[in-house]
Amino acid sequence: QAQLVESGGGLVQAGGSLRLSCAASGRTFSRYAMGWFRQAPGKEREFVGAIRSGGMTYYAGSVKGRFTISRENAKNMVYLQMNSLKPEDTAVYYCAAGSAVRVGALDEYDYWGQGTQVTVSS
Repeated sequence: QAQLVESGGGLVQAGGSLRLSCAASGRTFSRYAMGWFRQAPGKEREFVGAIRSGGMTYYAGSVKGRFTISRENAKNMVYLQMNSLKPEDTAVYYCAAGSAVRVGALDEYDYWGQGTQVTVSS
């Protein structure tokens, strides 16, 4: 059973930092693109960032320069380092894996984690 499990969410003040982790199991995801998405209350799920199997990274304009995605294939782990957090970053954050020909497209991902809540206070 292939699974992705996010962790590291929590409550942080504006300007603070959090690092989210995504632990994969059930299969190796080293050949997959890994994406991070988020969904705020009343909003559609949106692309945050992605990393391809070769290490190329992509970011939404809203987080570029503040967030960094990385992966450790030997550990089947993916990370999202979030710095300079803003209240508008408040959302449930999801990691996903897939072929991701279009890295920002939700339907390019086959596996999804359960999400972890990130709340940024003013």
